[in-house]
Amino acid sequence: MTAPGGTRFQRASLHARVTLLAALCVAGAVAVVSLSVYMTVRDNMITSFDENLRQRAQAAVNAPRVNDTVSEMPGAFLAAGDIKIGKLDSAGRILYPKFTTAPPTNSDDLAVANGELLEHIWTDKRTEYRVLTVPYGDGEAMVLAQSIKPLNTTLGKLSLVLFVIGGLGVVAAAAAGTAVARTGLRPVQRLTEATERVALTGDLRPIPVSGDDELARLTQRFNAMLGALAESQERQRRLVADAGHELRTPLTSMRTNLELLLASERPGSPTLSDEDKAEINDDVRAQLDELTTLIGDLVELAREDAPQVVHEPVDLVEVVERALDRARRRAPADVAFDVSLEPWSLLGDSNALERAVLNLLDNAVKFSQDNTEGGVVRLRLRQVAEGAAVVEVADSGHGVAEADLPHVFERFYRSSEARTLPGSGLGLAIVKQAAERHGGAVYAGRAPEGGALFTLHLPGRPALVPVGGGVGHAGG
Repeated sequence: MTAPGGTRFQRASLHARVTLLAALCVAGAVAVVSLSVYMTVRDNMITSFDENLRQRAQAAVNAPRVNDTVSEMPGAFLAAGDIKIGKLDSAGRILYPKFTTAPPTNSDDLAVANGELLEHIWTDKRTEYRVLTVPYGDGEAMVLAQSIKPLNTTLGKLSLVLFVIGGLGVVAAAAAGTAVARTGLRPVQRLTEATERVALTGDLRPIPVSGDDELARLTQRFNAMLGALAESQERQRRLVADAGHELRTPLTSMRTNLELLLASERPGSPTLSDEDKAEINDDVRAQLDELTTLIGDLVELAREDAPQVVHEPVDLVEVVERALDRARRRAPADVAFDVSLEPWSLLGDSNALERAVLNLLDNAVKFSQDNTEGGVVRLRLRQVAEGAAVVEVADSGHGVAEADLPHVFERFYRSSEARTLPGSGLGLAIVKQAAERHGGAVYAGRAPEGGALFTLHLPGRPALVPVGGGVGHAGG
């Protein structure tokens, strides 16, 4: 559970937190320094005070004795001045000058008089006196006590000065923290404003970058994110616009045919012959097939546009063979396949690779079946370099015109020869995206036989061939 104080701190603005942390850090440092200064000065003053008291005690012990009419007393009593002085005997009696008060004593002072201790110094907190007891002859001790009120007053003034200076330092640190936070967090404020602008208006203009510190690099990364988002939106708009354009044609044609069929069923309307109805039905089925293919390709493109990380081990031979089986089932009987596959494996998405190879094969079948002598689709999988292999698909059609080669992988692009054939214009675009997603590429060219040649480059390594198995040439 989060403490209420921690919640309040987290709810405060970053500007306020930076200012508060700066003030707290300086306050802590000032407190440590002030305490160290106070303790050092206090110890030095007490040491100096004690040393002065010892010197006066030594002078009192060494002073000559004088006699009054009552008793013998030290001559130092006559010049005691600002201190209390007394002579303590082993019985605990203390002799001190007239018109003064006796210095405070305790049991340890009596131990000095009895010769058990060489010296005893202590502070009487009740009277605020510093008391020193030293030996003074047999069974006697000299006791000196001096007030420490001036010392305490000086230390009090010192603590007040240190407190004021520390407070001023904290205030100055808070002001400096505010200035630093305002200046240092200005790029963060610009990022915040840009984020709010994007959320409210969709405006993806980049933010001006100044400097070369961490915040500048953060701004650069944010601008890169805005650029990627703008590019993604543009691709989405283009895809929607192109899809709408391509869907309009078959939908319009289908609507016309359906309206014609419905009109022929109305009473008093001209009827259609069975031959015309069969022709319209065939047109509607063809348009439905075209719509189905187009929608499937659009779904595949939308899935490919989403960034995905693939780490699945893929046996490329199995992928190619699955695509080949599907292409054979779709192909006319007069189209043959010339196949040669070498073992190859890579990390990737087997479904995307299978769809790419199938699109190349379907495209080759579509253009090979126009050959009057029977078409042949040539399929090769072979290693071309260390860590690189190619899937080559060649047809026996008329090939791709030079003017169309730079555009064949664009979405919805169809050459003049392909516009009379079924297809959405998205198949080769799907192949290109699958290749790039796997770190490869795809190229279009002309095959030695005269037809089109599509080459899919993919990374990877040769696959291990199991004992008793293998891949090689196939036809049919």
